[in-house]
Amino acid sequence: MKKIPVIAIAGPTASGKSSLAMQLCKDLNGELISCDSMQIYRGMDIGTAKPTEKDRAEVPHHLIDICDPDTDFSAAAFAELAKKAIEDVYSRGKMPILCGGTGLYLDSVLRGVDFGEMEPDLAYRTELLAFAEKEGAEALHARLREIDPEAAEAIHPNNIKRVARALEICKLSGMTKTEWDKNAIRGESPYNACIIALDYKNRDNLYVRIHMRVDEMFRMGLEEEARTLFEKGYLASETTAGGAIGYKELLGYLNGEMTKAEAADAIKIATRHYAKRQLTWLRRNPAVHWLYPDDDRYEDDYGFVSAAHAIIDIHFMMNP
Repeated sequence: MKKIPVIAIAGPTASGKSSLAMQLCKDLNGELISCDSMQIYRGMDIGTAKPTEKDRAEVPHHLIDICDPDTDFSAAAFAELAKKAIEDVYSRGKMPILCGGTGLYLDSVLRGVDFGEMEPDLAYRTELLAFAEKEGAEALHARLREIDPEAAEAIHPNNIKRVARALEICKLSGMTKTEWDKNAIRGESPYNACIIALDYKNRDNLYVRIHMRVDEMFRMGLEEEARTLFEKGYLASETTAGGAIGYKELLGYLNGEMTKAEAADAIKIATRHYAKRQLTWLRRNPAVHWLYPDDDRYEDDYGFVSAAHAIIDIHFMMNP
């Protein structure tokens, strides 16, 4: 059976992947399928750098604004929705173009990952949540950090539900959540995927872009957006939104524990750290084609986009 051709544009936050994906959609009669674990949530627009209404009018977007911020969502659930979106786009003669920085979500779709079924241990989960209520979120997070530092690094202490779930996986499977994710069953991918990831030869160039993006978010009204989510209870410690970069750092400001400038600096630092983790994840995949926007060979955006087209053409020529 012939595999469905798919293009995926990945990379760290603020690297320019959305702009490249948009241009490729226009050039290749494509539709964009978001692979961002936070853009699925309604109301989290500025802090997640969602595409504008103008962008969405120019190019159809999928898997954005599909649930409220207090909804639990997993990579497995995302993979199922993405599969339907890809098949829908392809059935209409369009090119499915995935774009996003959540590596686990991208892998769950393109690499045939099956996380299997694991029945919850509700009694143990209740015990963990009671412990967090009594001893504090940091104490529960410390327990995770002792047995699975990598998972602890990826999960904010305030996201008690995810911390508890990671500990629950450890108890039920006999392995850390990190090991569980890595050992997820991988079937044969149904897609002929050309994966392009962006990075910068000079990492400082990426960091400048990150800082500029955070400053622009504040100008666009990030504080007001976070305050609205906070007042609705969506930034509570047990919610996914409460652990999202750009929102969790503003909680200290909204609670009067730090200044707005300190919150902005915290967001910039957290985003830089996250960008490093995104790149580390992508570099594990030998199928990724790397592009560097700050490569001197690209005199302008046209040259950079042309390089992306060349990678795509060669990939599908070699993998018909």
